[in-house]
Amino acid sequence: MSLTATINPSPATKQSDWSSAVRDIGDALRKYHLIGTLGWQDVATRYRRSRVGAFWLTINIAVMIGALGLVFGTIFGQPMREFLPFLAVGLIVWNFISSSINEGCTALSDASGIVLQVKMPLWVHLARVMWKNLIILGHNLLIIPLVFLVFWRPISPVALLAIPGFLLLVANLLWIMMIVSVVCARFRDITQIVTNAVQVLFYLTPVIWNAEIMANRVGTTLLYGNPFYSLMTIVRAPLLGDMPSTLNWIIAAGMAVIGWSIALWFYGNRLKRVPYWL
Repeated sequence: MSLTATINPSPATKQSDWSSAVRDIGDALRKYHLIGTLGWQDVATRYRRSRVGAFWLTINIAVMIGALGLVFGTIFGQPMREFLPFLAVGLIVWNFISSSINEGCTALSDASGIVLQVKMPLWVHLARVMWKNLIILGHNLLIIPLVFLVFWRPISPVALLAIPGFLLLVANLLWIMMIVSVVCARFRDITQIVTNAVQVLFYLTPVIWNAEIMANRVGTTLLYGNPFYSLMTIVRAPLLGDMPSTLNWIIAAGMAVIGWSIALWFYGNRLKRVPYWL
């Protein structure tokens, strides 16, 4: 193959890469029972012999919500009835986002023993991580109705929009996990870089602070320039009875389309090399 063909792959090569990725994902989804079993096993193993189990994470995040709500609610001068539900939903959603991305980095390397000994689609291990985090999210979601009940906040019909918003969020997290899992399998130091980047994004994304603060001071350009703001808003805003802006939906949907197009090619192109890197 010529150097030009290597640098600029032909449409047929790109199509082959996409086909390999789609085939791997399709084979993985047909093994949904295996994904479910492995995901449950990950949660059960982590909290083996614990009476509370995965609810320890729920307790931890509940304590964090209470502490941060008291501190930052006082600093920002916001009423607890408004701020604590905002904070609770934000922290729970962000915990799901950060866990999915960070654990996605090590999804393939942590499963190296299985990858090298058992023939199965690699995407099983990514779906396994996502299912595990969905289980933990389900535990943490119990906090939200309790917070709403304490402050007598009614659930608006607008909250139904959180369902397509959450599906868009998961779609975006999956393509991000596909890319970082392959990159981190090849270059292990990238895991620490991604972890630090996610931590920085936590402070840049309106999880604790209200988006109106930045919008009033520096405008909305920096706000919408952070894609995680839109991913957060399309889930949190409906639950709080607010409508996400059209731009939020466009950014989230655009990320999903562009991200999956890139991720399928990238993942399919390097799919066969992963076992050698592990």
